[in-house]
Amino acid sequence: MRSAVLPAGAGAPARAGFDLDRPWHLNERVAVRPELFGALLYHFGTRRLSFVKNPTLLTVLWSLAEYRSARAACTAAGVGAAALPAYERALASLAESQLIREGAGS
Repeated sequence: MRSAVLPAGAGAPARAGFDLDRPWHLNERVAVRPELFGALLYHFGTRRLSFVKNPTLLTVLWSLAEYRSARAACTAAGVGAAALPAYERALASLAESQLIREGAGS
């Protein structure tokens, strides 16, 4: 199980291959189940279960396909410039886990 929790500090840069300025969407094979703490994400292909414990990150995930870029989805969710690197790392982790995919959603 993986947990997508935003790091508190500046920490490490986002993983290579993730571009905030590209379009992203929730993978079609992922089910999202809202919970009191945030949400459970289950990937039916990889059988991975992940947790999203940040309500703003969950808002970004729900809206990714509506925006031309992940950066635009973050901005629309109220993510400020200072917090953006943490969200970029969280989204990169979700992309690495195949929970979100690059490109326009279906």
